Amino acid sequence: MPIAHARHILVKTQAQAEMLKQQLANGADFDRLAKKHSLCPSAKKGGDLGEFGPGKMVKAFDNIVFKKPLLTVHGPIKTKFGYHLIETIYRR
Repeated sequence: MPIAHARHILVKTQAQAEMLKQQLANGADFDRLAKKHSLCPSAKKGGDLGEFGPGKMVKAFDNIVFKKPLLTVHGPIKTKFGYHLIETIYRR
């Protein structure tokens, strides 16, 4: 079974997610933005979710983490929790 390590920023609105994604594209620090803006408890760790396997996250999240390119910020991705910006650090 594959394992992935990812981090994310969770916010309430698509507009806020788009704004943060633009800041990241302009060189802002993911860790700092996650700590300041993310609604997830992982915010304390800069959005770091650690390692997990398929099926541990909601399907829309898994589809990004296990299928999209690494080290790229994807999103906003809408789930029942809000809007995510997701970066997969590695898969093994």
